[in-house]
Amino acid sequence: MATNPMDTTSTGSDIGNDKQRWQAFAVCVGVAALTILDLSKVNVGLPSIESALNADSSQLQIIVAGYALAFGLALVPSGRLGDLYSRRVMFLIGLSAFTAASILCALAPSIEFLLVARIVQGLAAGVQMPQVLGMVQQLFQGPERGRAFGVFGATIGVGVALGPTLGGLLIALGGPTDGWRWLFWMNVPLGILALVFAAKLLPRTQPHEPGKRNLDPIGIILLGLAVLALMLPFVLTSGEGHDNPWRWLSLAACALLVALFIQWERRYERSGRSPAIQLSLFGVASYRNGILLVAAWFAALPSLFLLTTLLLQEGLGLAPVFAGMVSIPFAVTSAASSLIGGRLVGRYGRSLVVLGLAIAIVGLVLLLIAAEVPADPTVPYWMAGAMFVAGIGGGLVVSPNQTLTLAEVPPTEGGVAGSMQQVGQRVGTAIGTAATTAVFFSTIYSEPSRETADAFSDGFRNGFWVALGLLLVSLAVGVVDLVQRKRGDARSAS
Repeated sequence: MATNPMDTTSTGSDIGNDKQRWQAFAVCVGVAALTILDLSKVNVGLPSIESALNADSSQLQIIVAGYALAFGLALVPSGRLGDLYSRRVMFLIGLSAFTAASILCALAPSIEFLLVARIVQGLAAGVQMPQVLGMVQQLFQGPERGRAFGVFGATIGVGVALGPTLGGLLIALGGPTDGWRWLFWMNVPLGILALVFAAKLLPRTQPHEPGKRNLDPIGIILLGLAVLALMLPFVLTSGEGHDNPWRWLSLAACALLVALFIQWERRYERSGRSPAIQLSLFGVASYRNGILLVAAWFAALPSLFLLTTLLLQEGLGLAPVFAGMVSIPFAVTSAASSLIGGRLVGRYGRSLVVLGLAIAIVGLVLLLIAAEVPADPTVPYWMAGAMFVAGIGGGLVVSPNQTLTLAEVPPTEGGVAGSMQQVGQRVGTAIGTAATTAVFFSTIYSEPSRETADAFSDGFRNGFWVALGLLLVSLAVGVVDLVQRKRGDARSAS
């Protein structure tokens, strides 16, 4: 068996026993949680960054959406490199760059410096995330893979939900002026520690498809430009009334680039070479529907967390740490149900995801009802209770869907297939956040008394309807996939 990490065998991995595999998985999922945590914890630091670095609303938008944009752009090329050569090497490169970029963010002397460092941090996150999903595909099979994705989903869910609370606590400890820097300093010791364990525990070998390895740089560039063109107009949407309407022409460019990408990939494959994306994957209903479902879910959920934070901090005047605590019940219940979902997905399949979506929608509607009386001091407690219900459903969505989406994907394509799923999540997050916050702020700016709790409550309500529509899209995709699976099972039985 080859020992050079860039020249691995085509048959398997150097990790043989259960203990080693789960140790390697623990490193992967820990780093994934650290990466995703930066999508949510920085949100509560935006008012502090605004006052400390004299940032305007567009710059604050880039801090959040620019990270997601850079994240999404790096996913496919890095996933492709990991599949072709070494996921371990790409993981270490991404983690090192993420840690270094976190130092630059923490030391940023100006808002312009912070924006550049933040985008670099997003690129680094996009390098390491596909390797995590590829390694899960490589290390686990069958029901064990479902359990692994259950733990993965639970960890990610906790990271997303606890991000605001952790961010608020760090700001409280660091003070109103420089507390936001602690949001980035936190990544440094954790990143260094993860590097030590990753170098020791991650598999040095991995399976490869036989034949010549082709990177397909033109295909990667076309896909990257298409993702950029799709996400850019949403990243540039602030909802303050002065956004350039010409930005929407980028969507036409996206359509053209997608057409060119598909044409190129087909031609590249006909020439006997391996394309950047196996387009045949999208012919697999479980994979295609899983990506659409999770994209709509991530378009809705992170934006609702952001709207909740804005309502509680800016509308009700809660300190960041207390505003963040409202999401703790979601973290607890989603972690528990995600672990349960990982064990049950093999038995109940897509129906488990549909049930989770229905429960989550009920919980989030309760969140809206709780926000309708902003003057009531018990509102944060009612919102926390609604988050408790929503979390039960949320945990049954992400990790079971991850298992079902990648169930028919060969391990040799795990990195790129997982990358496309992550692209769907990042694109969904950018679109959903832009749409809901644009409605939120435009509602507030249209009211004569902008600074009142009622104005923020109205903004929350209107932004919520956008997010609810996205959740219903996710539910519709889940129902369609469930019906298709039942019909397929009936045909197989007959």
